[in-house]
Amino acid sequence: MSVRMYHLVVDSHDLPAQARFWAEVLDWRILYEDEHEIVIGADERALPGMCFLPVSERKTVKNRLHIDLTPDDRDAEVERIIALGATRVDVGQGEDATWVVLADPEGNEFCVLRPKATLID
Repeated sequence: MSVRMYHLVVDSHDLPAQARFWAEVLDWRILYEDEHEIVIGADERALPGMCFLPVSERKTVKNRLHIDLTPDDRDAEVERIIALGATRVDVGQGEDATWVVLADPEGNEFCVLRPKATLID
């Protein structure tokens, strides 16, 4: 038996805004949308995707799971993502960190890493 990651599910207070933010960040597109669910991905057959589900409450504590992004140019990508609505976050990473911690418009933390070639780089 094999298994693959299908969706990363994100609880969202403002479902359309969150989905559109992440679609812009990842250069993905909206694949499915209704009032209870929005799915984004590179293509409808390219796994994994992200699925945004509505919740009434706002985020209140640090994420237990977060996304790491690895761009070609970390600093340029950080500035691009901030222009899309992200904010810098200090979670204790220190001045010498090789990654930048950001938060999406609803406060979910994620990291922009230095360029990486492999999963163990």
